[in-house]
Amino acid sequence: MTRIIVDTGPLVAYLNRRDRWHRWVVDQMAALVPPLVTCEPVLTEACFLMHRAGGRPAELLRKVAQGSLEIGIDIEDDASAIESLMQRYADMPMSLADACLVRLTERLPDCRLFTLDADFEHYRRNGRQVIPLLRPA
Repeated sequence: MTRIIVDTGPLVAYLNRRDRWHRWVVDQMAALVPPLVTCEPVLTEACFLMHRAGGRPAELLRKVAQGSLEIGIDIEDDASAIESLMQRYADMPMSLADACLVRLTERLPDCRLFTLDADFEHYRRNGRQVIPLLRPA
C-alpha cells in the first residue's frame, strides 16, 4: 500500500475554507486512505499558520489523537540524515520540516508526498531519486 506523507500546506488548506487550495485538497483527501504520515515540524508550522489565519490549530492534534494523522519520524533517531539533507540544500534553504519529510520518503519507499510546495520538485531522496508527489498541476 502506498503511504501518503503530508506537508504543511495541505493540512492548513484542508482545515481552512478560505485557503485557495481548500477545495482541491478536500477532493484529494476524499480519495486517500488514512492514516496520513507527517512529522512534528510540519504540525508546528501548520498550527502556527492556522492560528495566524484565525483557525483552530487544536484540530490538527485531534487528527493525531484520532489516528488519521501519524508521526512517522523521530528526529533524534534521524538527526544525522536530516542534518545532511539540510546541508545539501542549504542554498535553497531547506526547512527542518522539509528535511524531515524528505527523510520520511527515504524511510517509506512506497509513498507519495502530498504537498503544495514546489521545492519538492527539486529535492531528491536517497541521493538522486525523484520524490513521488501529489500536488496541483
